[in-house]
Amino acid sequence: MFPRAAYVSLVTKTEYLPGILVVDHCLKSVGSRYPLVVMVTPTLPEEARNVLARRGIAMREVERLSPRAGSHKLAAHDARFDDTWTKLRAFSLIEYERVVLMDSDMIVRRNMDELMTLDLPRGWIAAAHACACNPRKLKHYPSDWIPENCAYTPLSHPSALTNPTPITDSSPRPYRLLNSGTVVLSPSEEVMRDITNFLHTSPLVATFSFPDQDLLSEFFKGRWKPLPWCYNALKTLRIIHKPLWRDEEIRCLHYILHDKPWHRRIGAEGADEQYEDMHKWWWDMFDEVARDMQKSDPAGWQLVSAQVARA
Repeated sequence: MFPRAAYVSLVTKTEYLPGILVVDHCLKSVGSRYPLVVMVTPTLPEEARNVLARRGIAMREVERLSPRAGSHKLAAHDARFDDTWTKLRAFSLIEYERVVLMDSDMIVRRNMDELMTLDLPRGWIAAAHACACNPRKLKHYPSDWIPENCAYTPLSHPSALTNPTPITDSSPRPYRLLNSGTVVLSPSEEVMRDITNFLHTSPLVATFSFPDQDLLSEFFKGRWKPLPWCYNALKTLRIIHKPLWRDEEIRCLHYILHDKPWHRRIGAEGADEQYEDMHKWWWDMFDEVARDMQKSDPAGWQLVSAQVARA
């Protein structure tokens, strides 16, 4: 029996329309049996909602979620994370038994519906590790974010596909940190209430560098199951963790870092060449969406195309 389940993402601004439309297209292309449900906040304009509706994408209205005023400050470099606390509203979608929470800067390359029936203890989540290498040497990142402390460093193909690095009492602290690009969870009013209370009262919130994923790492400490890298294939892993990476094994590719695929065309000046192949994969999917929308929804296409870099 298949559970009542959905892939869920958050869209708060029109500029993320290209990303979420590509996610939806990818899920349908790989034959997923589960829908994409998009959480939207009051900040998302009606014209953007109409585009989602005409693409047949279900929406759920949610209120913005954030710490109490003055209790948390993001580094200027990471100001884009200001809305991401609201992703945690996925725990409130109790009409579903299982949710796979996804970011909108992703593409799905292989069916991953098996996550909907992944065995999880009650009150647990599953997610892939954060990469703690800090290759750009950003000064505001934690000082223990070094390759020696990264949970991906010990891994290699093919065992990395089935045996993510375990978390033990002696593991380096970064092993206990997840990346929230893909999170497998079971919605619950009780858990949603407890997360909200934690966000609003815990003194640890002030220390979080990566809003929602630091909160999830702390709140579910000892209660999150590591997923193999392929379900949240951080694009940087292809460069800095080559022993584990195989293009053909990717289920879901995550375009982390500030430079999203739709911000720059392939071959454009200033592009980071080491990521161009992967960014082209996104543009290939977007071009398929474009061809369809130009015929089926010209007005919507005009809005969506305005959010991407010009050719």
